[in-house]
Amino acid sequence: MARVCEICSKKGIMVWKLVKLRGKFNPTINKRKHPNLQLVTLTSGKRVKACAKCIKAMGKNR
Repeated sequence: MARVCEICSKKGIMVWKLVKLRGKFNPTINKRKHPNLQLVTLTSGKRVKACAKCIKAMGKNR
């Protein structure tokens, strides 16, 4: 549960990388992409991990 945004609950997703093999695409490589999480101090003084999109939205609300 460490790689989850505590504000919007965004978490990692599985993506498939297309590898070209003998002229045809072979979707063999599975990879997990994680959100851009950073530590942020909220106005209440609590430190949470939030994704960059939520940090940007919090800056606009001030």
